[in-house]
Amino acid sequence: MRAIDMLDHGLRREPARECLRDAGRSFAHEEVRVFTHRIAHALRAAGLKRGSRVGFYSANCALTFIAMIAVFRAGCVWQPVHPRNTVTENLDFLLENECEYLFYHSKTAADAAQFKAAVKSLKGLTCVDAADENGPGLEQWAARFPDHFPDDDYGPDDLAWVKATGGTTGRSKSVQISHRAVIALFSAFHWCMPLTAGHVVLAATPLTHAAGNVSLCALCNGGTIVFLDKADPAAILDTIERERITTLFMPPTVIYNLLGTRGVRERDFSSLRYFLYTAAPISADRMREALEVFGPVMAQGWGLAEAPLLCTFLGPEDYARAGAEPKILSSCGRATAFARVEIVGDDGKVMPDGEPGELVVKSDLVMQGYLDRPEENKKALRDGALYTGDVGYRDAEGYYFIVDRNKDMIISGGFNIYPSEIEQVLWRHPAVLDCAVIGVPDAKWGEAVKAVVELRQGHSVSTEELREYCRGELAAFKAPKSVEIWPELPKSLLGKVLKREIRERYWQGQALRV
Repeated sequence: MRAIDMLDHGLRREPARECLRDAGRSFAHEEVRVFTHRIAHALRAAGLKRGSRVGFYSANCALTFIAMIAVFRAGCVWQPVHPRNTVTENLDFLLENECEYLFYHSKTAADAAQFKAAVKSLKGLTCVDAADENGPGLEQWAARFPDHFPDDDYGPDDLAWVKATGGTTGRSKSVQISHRAVIALFSAFHWCMPLTAGHVVLAATPLTHAAGNVSLCALCNGGTIVFLDKADPAAILDTIERERITTLFMPPTVIYNLLGTRGVRERDFSSLRYFLYTAAPISADRMREALEVFGPVMAQGWGLAEAPLLCTFLGPEDYARAGAEPKILSSCGRATAFARVEIVGDDGKVMPDGEPGELVVKSDLVMQGYLDRPEENKKALRDGALYTGDVGYRDAEGYYFIVDRNKDMIISGGFNIYPSEIEQVLWRHPAVLDCAVIGVPDAKWGEAVKAVVELRQGHSVSTEELREYCRGELAAFKAPKSVEIWPELPKSLLGKVLKREIRERYWQGQALRV
């Protein structure tokens, strides 16, 4: 099986039903299926072969998604390029992977011109939504080709996509994901969140990351996907009501913005069945609020770029237990049927329930490896398993709790301190929108705990009040020694706070970096 086999299953279920819609166009399932055959032929005519990398540098739109499906049909490799990255970061990614073709949107045309000049491996470029100096738009470019592209001989161990890691702890790496891993992802998604006939998915965050994964997963069972070109809270809420959205993904930062939107509690969310979030931890108190506002539809997946989306899952039934068992709100769920997740200590042995260690995954979801990073691969891939770098524990019922990233741990005065525990306390303060806890240089302790906070709009609080609040909730050695309030915290394109950038401000010029 390959990704296109499961996508074709969805495209053939209801040929005349609406499949994709954005602000400008709507396409039926059969239109999408035929269109992807033509684009696959066009890629071959442009000189691309099985395994060729095809970059995507585009705003969310139906035409871009159709071209993505066509790349799988042609046996090429989807290489999403995030339009909010810097040009330099994206150039590095395209050059490292020797990208051979680029689909882009008119909104990203200026940067695409720079890529054309710098990436010598490119055999062509096509603007998906308009004709320009590089040739006709996507529909005209593919129009002269046949409606049927013959099955290629690629198989489950061929590459399906290559994505850049989030880069929150350093320079991004190219993660190579096989068709076998994509099939495992599709299967895990439908095992966790069975979609009924007529489901409607909203894709409002970039298709380069989880929203793209979720949209591909959902298409395997037909339904309709509605695209927004940005995650505007008011537009998202309007679309949920108007289009009767049943399924959507949002990172925690967008969920916070939705909860803070005026009138959100008066909206009609009765169509929702699954509101999936991932990419970063969320405050337990904010999750209670989300359950009150959106209903018993919240769901969480834990995964990584290296093992996408659903190694563990916490679904609506789990959240229903949270009233009587509030600890569940801090969990990332139980292992899915498609991943074996163990907690491993420093000695390599599996830890008993309740004891912290590194989360290690054995699954078809796991990547083939980082491109051209042999040393990184040795660290991450051992004995047929992915060593994730996430620290956590499993309880007696099989629920997993992420404590922190290994690299985020603070060692102060000989104590191991996990920032996420402190962040959970700060998130409970009514004035705090988001926060990051890091270790900063300290002559006495080696590292001192520091909190950097972004406040909710219209709220105010002093740094000393926040310190006192933490001291009332935490052991003395865990409470922040200092707090700073910033207008806005730096975040990655996945919505994760960039602790690397925050740390750099305090560790510059230090000979020893803990």
